[in-house]
Amino acid sequence: MAERLDEARAAFVEQRWTEAVVAFAAADTEERLVIEDLERLAAAAQLVGKDDLAAASWERAHLELLERGELDRAVRSAFWCAFGLMNAGQMARAGGWFGRAKRLVDEHDLDTAARGFLMVPVALRTLEGGDPASALGMFEEVLAIGRRFDELDLIALGRLGQGRSLVLMGRDADGLALLDEAMVSVTAGELTPIIAGRIYCAVILVCQQAFDLNRAHEWTAALSVWCDAQPDVVPFRGQCLVHRSEVLLLHGDWVMAMNEAERACERLSDPPGQSATGMAFYQLGELYRLRGEFAEAEAAYREAAGHGRTPQPGLASLRLMKGSLDAATSAVRRAMDESTDRVTRANLVSACVEIMVAANDGAMAEQAGAELAAIATEVDAPLLHAMSAHADAALALHRGDAHSALEAAHRAASLWARLEAPYERARSRVVAALACLDLGDRDTALFEADAARRTFERLRARPDLNRLDSLLAGSVSPEPGVLTPRQVEVLVLVAAGKSNREIGEQLYVSEHTVRRHLQNIFNRLGVTSRAAATAYAYEHGFL
Repeated sequence: MAERLDEARAAFVEQRWTEAVVAFAAADTEERLVIEDLERLAAAAQLVGKDDLAAASWERAHLELLERGELDRAVRSAFWCAFGLMNAGQMARAGGWFGRAKRLVDEHDLDTAARGFLMVPVALRTLEGGDPASALGMFEEVLAIGRRFDELDLIALGRLGQGRSLVLMGRDADGLALLDEAMVSVTAGELTPIIAGRIYCAVILVCQQAFDLNRAHEWTAALSVWCDAQPDVVPFRGQCLVHRSEVLLLHGDWVMAMNEAERACERLSDPPGQSATGMAFYQLGELYRLRGEFAEAEAAYREAAGHGRTPQPGLASLRLMKGSLDAATSAVRRAMDESTDRVTRANLVSACVEIMVAANDGAMAEQAGAELAAIATEVDAPLLHAMSAHADAALALHRGDAHSALEAAHRAASLWARLEAPYERARSRVVAALACLDLGDRDTALFEADAARRTFERLRARPDLNRLDSLLAGSVSPEPGVLTPRQVEVLVLVAAGKSNREIGEQLYVSEHTVRRHLQNIFNRLGVTSRAAATAYAYEHGFL
């Protein structure tokens, strides 16, 4: 028994959490664990995702501490039990334990750090309820209690809450500075692992809310190192993988981004109920959509919605890519009426510009573009300025102002280059190519289009390749009778007897786009019918 406990305690100290759980649980079957070891078992079980074992162990510790009259430790056990249940999505049980802990503090008028810990969930509810100013005051009190009792976990939670509140109040610089200070305690190893992991994930999310990509990437790398040092940590590893996937997606490593997103979905689905599961499936849907795997994207968005994450704007963009313009416009209009979260809102209005331009709804497209510009001005983040510049380019092109479109597209491409975002840069170069065509500068248009094409081909962004061919159809072939690769594909399918709808479904383009291709093919070949085009295909060896 003594040897088994020594092994368990050593595993706990060395952060080998699964080994610690197995050893403590085995020792507990031989002889009931002492309170300190029971608390270690509970914490380790929580870290490896064994929520029921963690809750049962915290409960046992709580009851034994009550019998011994150690009220402060009993309240802490109740708090950790509730905290774990809350993070596992068991809100009713969590609420019961929070209530019990608060009753003990109030009945016995306990003046301990436990009172500060119990203020944290109340402040979080206030923050998430849309009142960051009131939450800020609560977290300031949490911080004061933590300082009074020299409770480092509580101090870090207070700073984290203050930072989140300030960011939501629009005071990004002040809020992010507090988050960095909270992270110092994490990287210095001053905090318990459960709190350290929660602070990591929360800080990265807030950095994304503030569109501070450099900070988000830096802390994502730090979280990855932290998770790699303890590979059996479950609650944080899944969310870490999601963040890594988002970074890899932006920087153009789509294969690795897909691997990380799939691993995140797998880890966050077992045990079920983890809060970041919807985020993981949405990220997976985005990757499938960008690669043209539409059925898989639809399924992933559906899973995201089932886990509480809105599938917009990704689902609306998917409808646009599939040529379902009515469905795309309906979805984005509804989402625009409901969205309030700043990150979702910025991505949503960016997608709205693209969808409404495609739908020829200039008024709503301009309204969305103006809102995106306002958000970019308010937050003053490079990512938002790049998004806004791209939207400005698309809107100017839609208005027929090719000079302004070209200027904005070049500005967007430059910003995306600084952010090391090759896919987004290529999209802006497509707009630049179209503007050059409108200005009669065919050589520069070919240069921009070719640069974009190479990026799309490297990333295997099939929908964007299709769209590029559609937008430039009939504009880049130098001689009559010479067809673009996409036009050849369409001609072969026409000769095979396929209808416009069937061709569109096979090539993932709309029927309208197929008709445009056909018209351009007829013009280049000097024919006026499908039958004549089919004959040409046979005569010239296309089949």
